[in-house]
Amino acid sequence: MGAFRRNSRGLVTGGGMVAGAGAAYLSGGGLGGWEFAFTALVTYVAFRGLDSWTFIGIGWLLHTAWDVVHHLKGSPLIPFAHNSSLGCAICDPVIALWCLRGPPSPRELLHIKRPTAPQDPATP
Repeated sequence: MGAFRRNSRGLVTGGGMVAGAGAAYLSGGGLGGWEFAFTALVTYVAFRGLDSWTFIGIGWLLHTAWDVVHHLKGSPLIPFAHNSSLGCAICDPVIALWCLRGPPSPRELLHIKRPTAPQDPATP
């Protein structure tokens, strides 16, 4: 049960991050109504990501594609930083791959071993 709790918290956080990233371009509206369609799609994927790291990874890959479209159209994530969408498109696939492979827990990531109960020297 402890593994479920750890993973479910991570999934909720991951789903929330994907949903937020999916709505990041709404304020600029560089692609008109397509911004709302993309946000709706990513919101669905983020919702499915509450139960699946695979969907969280898919959400990050979708966001990567949207970053590329925005970069090519000249409508960056941060209006005064022309290459901001490109930078996001470079970073997001790394997050996606991490999610798609099933991310390690923080303990596993830091190579921290779980404490074991001391063994009685009298027992073999």
